[in-house]
Amino acid sequence: KECEGFHKSLFFFFLSSLLGAISDEVGRRGLLLLGLFMSCTSTICLVLLQIIPVMSPNWYYMARASSGLINWMAICLSCLSDVLPPQWRAAGFGMLLASFSLGIAFSPILAVFLNHFYVSVVSLCILVVAWLVLFFFFSETLPASVAAEAKQRRETETHGIVTRWGHILHTLGRPLRELSILNRNNFFRLLAALAFFSGMVSQADQTLLLYYLEERLAFNEKDVAKMFVMMGVLGILVQGVLIKPFIACLGERFVIVFAFLLGSVHNVLYGIASKKWVVFVAISLASFVGMSFPTISAIKANNVLENEQGRIQGALFSIQALAGGTGPMVLRFVYRCTKDSTFPGPGTMWLVAAVLYFVATCFALLLPSEKANSKEARRDGYEELGNDYDSNQESL
Repeated sequence: KECEGFHKSLFFFFLSSLLGAISDEVGRRGLLLLGLFMSCTSTICLVLLQIIPVMSPNWYYMARASSGLINWMAICLSCLSDVLPPQWRAAGFGMLLASFSLGIAFSPILAVFLNHFYVSVVSLCILVVAWLVLFFFFSETLPASVAAEAKQRRETETHGIVTRWGHILHTLGRPLRELSILNRNNFFRLLAALAFFSGMVSQADQTLLLYYLEERLAFNEKDVAKMFVMMGVLGILVQGVLIKPFIACLGERFVIVFAFLLGSVHNVLYGIASKKWVVFVAISLASFVGMSFPTISAIKANNVLENEQGRIQGALFSIQALAGGTGPMVLRFVYRCTKDSTFPGPGTMWLVAAVLYFVATCFALLLPSEKANSKEARRDGYEELGNDYDSNQESL
């Protein structure tokens, strides 16, 4: 399983920005259909494993890893960027993520009424219905003029390459070249840094928290079900309802600062918790951290050209993938070193996570409000963005 997760993160890191850039040229719909289909393959393998007992579980792990070839969530965010104005993007991205919280809230109910096999079958049916809805009812969001601009940008990059080996080397280097958008200016570097440090903790929370609670606080199935329902319901409330008024009152920059500060607080509570109720309080605070990712995605989308929306969303997910591979490994190492000590004890890894969130908060405070806040950022003719792009191309 760890090998499957590593390979999936590796695929996300190298391919997310590349496929995002490709979607800027060929459109979103085809890649979205292919990505969702590849996500179905792991569920198909899970169903087959229960029908065919002699089937190797490696098929499931390979299917799970291959689903990282196309990050369809990044394509979804690009679709929203195509159709939403800048001031509505953070709220729109939040609504998309709230739909996942809705799934988290209701998925434990399936396990109450169905056994493992029928839960797998229902999950597969839901994915198939989602793919069919996408195929028959979802239209292309990328304007043809924007796709033409993206193709022209790529052709400009290959101008002057005349040899076959030159084209081969240029193609092999394209994933990292597309990822270089994060190094375009100091503002993007700050966003990449805070996304990385916060991503380390958020991925570690998702990966390690359940095991920690079962081992240290004797969480049972009932407690876990309560936890997932709470996470789902509060996620819907925060990402689907509260994010828009928060941004209207505070601006995107201070929404990120607020979310990361609560991230530090809830990880401290994880670290010092000796009672289950403390964990549930921490989980309620953790739901507000969910405002950070859609807000960061919106800020990046608001500061690039329309023909770079897929590229920037893919690059952001590449950073998340790198953080997702690094964070759990670092905190797991801290846990192994401290789990048998009296002080600071096994909860030390959550205190380290709180420090990482605080570091991300410091980076967020350095963001210039005129670029971070959609109310202040005005994209008059994209002149400034075009200058940033030209200077980046010269440096490359």
